[in-house]
Amino acid sequence: MTARRVLSVDRIAEGVYCIGPWGRTDTAVYLVRSEPGWTLIDAGWVGDGPRIQAAVASVIEQRKPAGILLTHVHPDHQGDARTLAASWECPVWVSPAELPIALRDFDAMRATAMPLDQWLILPMMRAMGRKRREKVFAANTLAPVVQEFDPVGPVPGLPDWICVPTPGHTAGHVSFFRPTDRVLISGDALVTTRIDTIANLLAHRSGLSGPPWYTTWDSAAARESITKLAALEPNVVAGGHGRPLAGSRTPEAVAAFATRISRTRSRGSGRGTPRH
Repeated sequence: MTARRVLSVDRIAEGVYCIGPWGRTDTAVYLVRSEPGWTLIDAGWVGDGPRIQAAVASVIEQRKPAGILLTHVHPDHQGDARTLAASWECPVWVSPAELPIALRDFDAMRATAMPLDQWLILPMMRAMGRKRREKVFAANTLAPVVQEFDPVGPVPGLPDWICVPTPGHTAGHVSFFRPTDRVLISGDALVTTRIDTIANLLAHRSGLSGPPWYTTWDSAAARESITKLAALEPNVVAGGHGRPLAGSRTPEAVAAFATRISRTRSRGSGRGTPRH
């Protein structure tokens, strides 16, 4: 079997390291230092844990992160969070609206289903029957390690950052912002690679983009969240997919993208979300 490629690690701001991006979806996670210690933001896909752990160790050596923050509980962000948390003996933090999904509450999953859930995932879950579904959920729940945090209170482990609720892609999606140097870690609320269509995904096209409409719970709310993030005038945009965007023109680029988003007429499923 071919060995999996070592993940790249790049310092993108003081105490902020980007791990990745990697894979077909240009997944990226972030290791952040603050006064209490180190925190991992997002955890990639299932199976990515060992490579993420190795990347973290290359920065902090024998030390362990004090916690894992998830921007939202999708498979490409929850990933191996449970395994990593057990290894590091730390909690996984999620916003209150994401907690039911982290606990694999089937009613909550149905209530906040995105188009892809409605077309594929939920029918598969119903077809497998309750007993088998509960067995699958038991293997994937974050129940042993998850804790919720107040999005309007201090960010766990990152007292110099603020949490910015950015619902739309999911009901409880959050982003993280450091006001002192305007670094934004935006999850899937705002990304820097074109994962919005299959063609762009396959071509690895770069550029600001909102979350894909087919994996987004409420596209109108997602556009409003982009406008909220633009108002922060970020100097660095570190999304969950793509290479971080930085430089003197970053606030202007984000503002222009948000303006185009705000002019887009809502089409329910979000098919009309523009890209940059």
